[in-house]
Amino acid sequence: MSPDTRLVRSLKAPARPVWEEPPSKAGLTAKGGFLVLCCLGVLGPLWIVIVTSLSPKPVIDRAGGLVVVPQGITFVNYTELLGGGQVSRAIMVSVGVTLFGTLFSMTVSVLAAYGLSRPRSLGHRFLLMTIMATMFFGAGLIPTYLLVQSLGLTDTYLSLVLPSAVSVFNILVLRAFFMGISPELIDSARIDGAGELRILLTIVLPLSRAVLAVISLFYAVGYWSAWFNASIYLSDQEMMPLQNVLIQLVQKNTEAPTGLQQAVRTGQLSSLGLQMAVMVLALVPVAVASPFVQRHFKKGMLTGAVKG
Repeated sequence: MSPDTRLVRSLKAPARPVWEEPPSKAGLTAKGGFLVLCCLGVLGPLWIVIVTSLSPKPVIDRAGGLVVVPQGITFVNYTELLGGGQVSRAIMVSVGVTLFGTLFSMTVSVLAAYGLSRPRSLGHRFLLMTIMATMFFGAGLIPTYLLVQSLGLTDTYLSLVLPSAVSVFNILVLRAFFMGISPELIDSARIDGAGELRILLTIVLPLSRAVLAVISLFYAVGYWSAWFNASIYLSDQEMMPLQNVLIQLVQKNTEAPTGLQQAVRTGQLSSLGLQMAVMVLALVPVAVASPFVQRHFKKGMLTGAVKG
C-alpha cells in the first residue's frame, strides 16, 4: 500500500467511534418527539387530576367523570378538605411522621456510614458484611409484626418510623461518599485534637451536602408515600396518614371523608372532585421539594456510587 493511499484512508477514517459522533437531524427529531411523548404521558394524567379537583360539581357531572378542559375554577374542594376533619388530621400525621422519620433515619444512617467508612474502626468488616446481608435476607412480615407487637409499638406513631427507619442502600451510598473525602484533611483535624464527632460535624457533613440532600429526599419521599406500615400496625382511623385516607377514598370507593358525606349527598360537593383534591395534596410536597434537590442529585448519587 502506497503512502498516498494510507494518507487518504487515514483522512477518511473517523476521529472517534460512531457512538460518540453528534446525532443527525433525524435522530434529534426522533429523540425530541420521544421526550415529548414521555412528558405528555406524565403531565397529561396530572393535568386531568388537577383540573378535575378545581372544577365545580356541575362541570364534573356534565363531563361524566374526569375533566380535561377547565370550565370554571373553584377551590371549594380544598377549603372543605383543609377545614378540619379526617383529611386535615391525616395531613398533619403525614407531615409529622415525615419530618421526625427523616431526621431519625438520617441521624442513624450518617452515624453508621461514618463509622463504617473508617477502615480501622472496631468490627468494621464484620458489621459491614452483616448489614449488607440484610439487603438479601429478611425475616418476613409475620416475625416483623410480632416484634413490633412485643415492643408495644402497635397503634403508635413509632410503628410508622422504626420498622423501616434505615435503608442499607442509603448507608452504603453515604459510606462511599465519606470514604472519598481526603484522609489527609481528617488526619490533620485529629492532629489538632478534634474528636470523631467534631470531625463528622465540622468537616465531613459540610463537604457532603449534595449526598445528604439526596438521601434526605429519598427518606422523606419514602415516609410521605408509605401506607403499608399504617395499614398493618394501626387500627385507629384517626391515626391514619394521608396515603391511607387516599386509598380509602379511591381504591375502596369510599364516598367522602368523614364529615363531608352530607355535602356530597346534598349535591354541594362532588365525590370525584374530593378524591382528586386529596391526590393533589398527596403529590404537592414531593413536587415542591424535588426541584430544590435536583441540582444535588447527579453529584450526590454518582459520586457516592462510584467512589469507595
